Amino acid sequence: MKKIDVAIVGASGYTGLELVKILLHHPHFSLKSVATTEGDTTLDVLHPSLLGVSKLEVTAVDVAKIAQECALVFLAVPHKTAMELVPQFLERDIKVVDLSADYRLNLSNYEANYCLHSDSKNLSNAVYGLPELYRDSIAKARLIANPGCYPTASLLGILPFIDAISTHTPVIIDAKSGVSGAGKKATSTTHFVSIHDNMHAYSPLQHRHAIEIQEKLTFAGLDNEVIFVPHLTPITRGMLASIYVQLANEIDPVAVLRAYYANAPFVRIRTTPPTMKEVAGTNFCDIYVQQKGKTLFIATAIDNLMRGASSQAVVNANIMFGLPQESGIPVMAYLP
Repeated sequence: MKKIDVAIVGASGYTGLELVKILLHHPHFSLKSVATTEGDTTLDVLHPSLLGVSKLEVTAVDVAKIAQECALVFLAVPHKTAMELVPQFLERDIKVVDLSADYRLNLSNYEANYCLHSDSKNLSNAVYGLPELYRDSIAKARLIANPGCYPTASLLGILPFIDAISTHTPVIIDAKSGVSGAGKKATSTTHFVSIHDNMHAYSPLQHRHAIEIQEKLTFAGLDNEVIFVPHLTPITRGMLASIYVQLANEIDPVAVLRAYYANAPFVRIRTTPPTMKEVAGTNFCDIYVQQKGKTLFIATAIDNLMRGASSQAVVNANIMFGLPQESGIPVMAYLP
């Protein structure tokens, strides 16, 4: 079987590097083109960890050239930049997996939380790339909006229970992320002196991922208020979400989980609370549940760079091209 040529636009960041690492060893995709704003380098110079692995040329973004060479492009660029590029690729019949926020929300929610949207036509046709929920739609899509890391960890924990959650009660999400989730550029809160031996909540009750979680839960049938507080932790990668919901009735939450994720190879149901290290470097989401009366505690763990971004993007691409969704996806955690 001839490999499918693909491109990455925005390869200089952490998620871009993870995409490169997955695609260089993918059995069905061939990484044909890599682009950044500046270009004029090679992968092993852009990412020294790839010395002796790949000297693939990194060019400035050239939509026409990429479209001539590739059938699919991954956009690992900031919001607003993506909506400038997506129409150009789609009009050239190139499929797109967008890792930014530009196509994750409906128009009113996006513009209320980000900026004016310049591509409402394609926004309305984008498919939210959570495979456990939208696999059939992803298979037919031309444009995938890859979910954010916090929404991925939260939604996978909550979705199995939406029919059991009591109405008019809040869904409370207390989430922790590794500092790589803040991006490659250091800030006053993310450089070593600030984050080492430290932890803090940021944008409590106001974080933009809260509306993404709320919108997708509402679409799935749960209209409860979402109370979301993220925390930055002094670790490199990983995400842990502690979720609290009130149930209408007592249930067997493990049985509910097992039924909901019976055909979900990247969801693992744990008998003890999951840890970040157990999923580091993989596409797994580990879930643990514990019930006390009508209170349900749900804990989920993912790798924020992988399941929260790059490996999930490749799973979506696999499904788009009719490939086994597990193709090329790392499953061995970095540490025991």
